[in-house]
Parts: sequence; C-alpha cells; structure tokens
Amino acid sequence: MDTPPPHIRPMALGDCDRVSEIRIRGWQHAYRGLMPQPYLDALSVARDAEKRRAWFGQGDGTVVNLVAERDGQVVGWAAYGPYRDGEVRTGDAELYAIYIDPVHLGSGAGRALLAASVERCSGYPRMFLWVLKENTRARRFYERAGFRADGAEEPFDVDGVAVPEVRYAREL
Repeated sequence: MDTPPPHIRPMALGDCDRVSEIRIRGWQHAYRGLMPQPYLDALSVARDAEKRRAWFGQGDGTVVNLVAERDGQVVGWAAYGPYRDGEVRTGDAELYAIYIDPVHLGSGAGRALLAASVERCSGYPRMFLWVLKENTRARRFYERAGFRADGAEEPFDVDGVAVPEVRYAREL
C-alpha cells in the first residue's frame, strides 16, 4: 500500500522543539563519519530549540520555514529564501536546509518538502543549495530532483576537520 504524501505547511512557533529535534537528529544521522563524532554528540536539541524560538517571527519574512506532517506529527523541515552569496543578494533562491526525522527517511517527506520549496520559488530563475561534498546520499537525492553540481565549492570546517561543501543548482 502506498503511503500518502505528507501535508506540507508553514512552520509555527509551536513546531520549534520538534523541528530542532529533527534538525539535530538529522545532523547526527546524516553526518556520522563525515564530521567529528564528538562535535555531533555535543549538539543539543534544547539549545537549538531555544535559538529557534528566539529567531522565530523575526526578520523580514524572506526566509520561509516549512514542515512536513504525517498523521499530525511533524516529520520533516525545510527552509528557503533568497540566495546568499556572502553579503550579496542575487535574484536567485536558495534551499537553506532540509532535514527529515531519520525514522521517516525514504517515506516521501523529503521529496514533498523539496517539491514544495521549489514550487514556491517559481518566480526565481534558479535555486541553489549547498551540500557536504562527501554526503553521497543527499547528493543523489538532489540529483534525482533535477539539481546538478555547478562546480562551486566552499571550505567548511568542523572542529578543525575540513568538510567541504559543493553547490548545486536547478533552473526554475
């Protein structure tokens, strides 16, 4: 039996704790072996949720947070907005983050969040995103959705360990 697609909706303040749990558990799952384990082990859902609640509702509304719900439970989160090239704003969009509760990986929640983010950015010419170079699972996910590495790379350092990112792009 096919699982119905999750319900995608804007994130609410009451979702902050669950989104932080998804984000931190997502990092700990997806980046195991790619980042120093002590760094991943030290990530705190409570600290992340505190920051998320403080940030929620601030800003100019250009950053959009979406959640994927299944049976009333938030199972994934995505954030997108204008592309950030240093401090320069371009006319493009950027997917800033997408994380799925590890228990729900492969359930279609990631595809639904990505599709909703892309659809809502249809007024932009392109959408960019950054992904860890060694994160082959995520890279395959984005490639199946029509994104392609465009040759740009950025250094990223976690506790003294280089974990470079590559940029992906898709015409919208």
